[in-house]
Amino acid sequence: MTSFAADIAPLFRDQDVGAMKMMFDLHDYDDVMENADAILETVEAGSMPCDQTWPADHVQLFRSWIGEGMPA
Repeated sequence: MTSFAADIAPLFRDQDVGAMKMMFDLHDYDDVMENADAILETVEAGSMPCDQTWPADHVQLFRSWIGEGMPA
């Protein structure tokens, strides 16, 4: 099973966390859980992170985590 702490939080680089800090904290489980659909939409579209697109395996891991009920 995928977990936020072990699998999802490490996907977000420090510069990603800093860039999104005004909206939510990408290293905070509750913030990511509350915004998971929007985050997924932006990483699928390739618009987040702003300097590069996520590899397909990162997107799939995030999608799977959502599908598993977003375990901490």
